[in-house]
Amino acid sequence: MAAPSLHSSNPTIQTSFPISHAMTKNFVSILCFFLVLYPSFTMATSANTFFGENIEGMKYDLFPEILKEEAVARLNELGKVSDASDYLERTFQSPGSIRAGNLLRAWMEDAGLKTWVDQMGNVHGRAEGINPSEKALLIGSHLDTVIDAGYFDGSLGIVCAISALKALNATGRLDKLRRPVEVIAFSDEEGVRFQSTFLGSAAIAGLLPVSALQIHDKNGLTVQGALRASSIETTEENLLQLKYEPESVWGYVEVHIEQGPVLENVGLPLGLVKGIAGQTRLKVTVRGTQGHAGTVPMNMRQDPMVAAAELIVFLESLCKQPDYYLSYDGQCASSTVESLAGSLVCTVGEISSWPSASNVIPGQVTFTVDVRAMDDTGREAIIYEFSNKLYHMCDRRSVFCNVERKHDANAVVCDPGLSTELKSASHAALKRITGEDPGDVPVLMSGAGHDAMAMSHLTKVGMLFVRCRGGISHSPAEHVLDDDIWAAGMAVLTFLETLL
Repeated sequence: MAAPSLHSSNPTIQTSFPISHAMTKNFVSILCFFLVLYPSFTMATSANTFFGENIEGMKYDLFPEILKEEAVARLNELGKVSDASDYLERTFQSPGSIRAGNLLRAWMEDAGLKTWVDQMGNVHGRAEGINPSEKALLIGSHLDTVIDAGYFDGSLGIVCAISALKALNATGRLDKLRRPVEVIAFSDEEGVRFQSTFLGSAAIAGLLPVSALQIHDKNGLTVQGALRASSIETTEENLLQLKYEPESVWGYVEVHIEQGPVLENVGLPLGLVKGIAGQTRLKVTVRGTQGHAGTVPMNMRQDPMVAAAELIVFLESLCKQPDYYLSYDGQCASSTVESLAGSLVCTVGEISSWPSASNVIPGQVTFTVDVRAMDDTGREAIIYEFSNKLYHMCDRRSVFCNVERKHDANAVVCDPGLSTELKSASHAALKRITGEDPGDVPVLMSGAGHDAMAMSHLTKVGMLFVRCRGGISHSPAEHVLDDDIWAAGMAVLTFLETLL
């Protein structure tokens, strides 16, 4: 007796023996039952063989080769592109930065995107979709790094976006997007070389003044000169032309490592960002009287190092107990003080002295101050209180003090509508990979600055955080699990599929 064949071009089931109506009915029932259970069965046995259907009936899978294996390999490859031999360092328009940009551009073209590099060194990759005149979705992060960096800060967001678009291209859906999608690898977010953050994204958002071209690094080379050394001729006129018109942009999305411990604590790979803390960077200069360490009596010294130390200790106390120092005289409401208690952080990250010799009382000390908080009014109150203390203390110690504001960025609230879509995409992506309901996606605040802060002046913004081990960032110990990279890429892909 021959077995029934299901592989005939004839829609009826072919058999080599007579079959009754009842037998046919039972067989079809069993067949239908199996077909209903098959997707669930394959999902349970292997995440790599999960199948679903979009509204057109096109089938897709989880793209582990693109969103996981290739993405991980690319992040590792990018992490080895450095200006230093023993650690990772890529600063604005450095040789390593140029090599990294060329790699990203090649990967963008591999994903089917049209690419170019603009006058601020940003690398772009664009898919026009069905209607190139529609407002574009921008997805981005930065390709530069801090000194002695990890592999994932900035790079993760760019690679995940490229991978998601490559997955669409692999299934013939890239040109079916209802609006253009553009990936931007921003040339400078960290501000290491020129001490001016967001050079890349600020230019796109129209925030970068033309005077920024004349900012110089420690070797005296200007931003304009660094670009020229990379064969990019940037003038005041074409810098202004970099600005995107708000009418041409639908929104901006950024994927970034959390740089904190919350997601690891809750045991989930993805979290939604609801806002980014405002930030102010100060440069404080204290000048005293330089002298011999062994001959100037203690009560006759005008020592800028001791004055700087007193100021730094005061800053720590001020930021640990803002309610103790800030009054309720109408300038700083109690609600503001309460919000500071939950988000205020202050850091002195750099200090230098001149002439910096062990047997010399320094003549000058310089240090940086970084103040961040979700409440902009409260952040200004902290800076006012610190500055007030500084000038009083300097008078008392007979030293000269000066404070320069090097960077200011107000707090950013992510767009509610875009955030809802990203949260839904994250939930669906995690369920797609695991086959299980992950529960509610956490909602977090960002204490770190991101390109989304600059882009918020151009368009609505949304952000996703990706779990990083130990919450460690700006360090070689920075690490993201391979499966979490996969989840991030899948979340971007799921979000893009809403634009089909």
